[in-house]
Amino acid sequence: MHTFTEYLSTLLNGNTLAILGGALAALGAGIGSAKGVGLVGSVVSGSLAEEPGRYGKLIILQAIPGSQGIYGLIVWFISLFRAGVFTGGLNVSLERGALMFAACLPMAFVGYYSAIAQANVAADGVSLVSARPETQSKAIVLAAMVETYAIFALLVSVFTMFMI
Repeated sequence: MHTFTEYLSTLLNGNTLAILGGALAALGAGIGSAKGVGLVGSVVSGSLAEEPGRYGKLIILQAIPGSQGIYGLIVWFISLFRAGVFTGGLNVSLERGALMFAACLPMAFVGYYSAIAQANVAADGVSLVSARPETQSKAIVLAAMVETYAIFALLVSVFTMFMI
């Protein structure tokens, strides 16, 4: 007969924490990107109903908030790699697993919030380009400015993971 503490120690170990951290990075950034791409897609659809020829100018604005989801997948992959999933090593200490979990948090949180913030800027950019098509590059630059923070979070998560 196993006690609750024995079950908990079996589940709560370094391997679990490392893999869970990566999963949270992919989940947070992925949810943010899905919400962001969906939000901008709705605005693009409304604009295309009025002028179908705008598709080429607007589709890039819809795609931009999807990058955070890619960054989350990169952090997830690195966490699995560093935990030894692909090499069969899976012998991460509790301390190292906790550090890896913490290393994934910047991408999880910043990825989520920056994708949504970027989507709001991109959606406004769709309105701008719909009214004045020559402003497309300005709308893209405005949306890309938010990307900076997702890239910072990616760098923090990745570099921290490799320093552990």
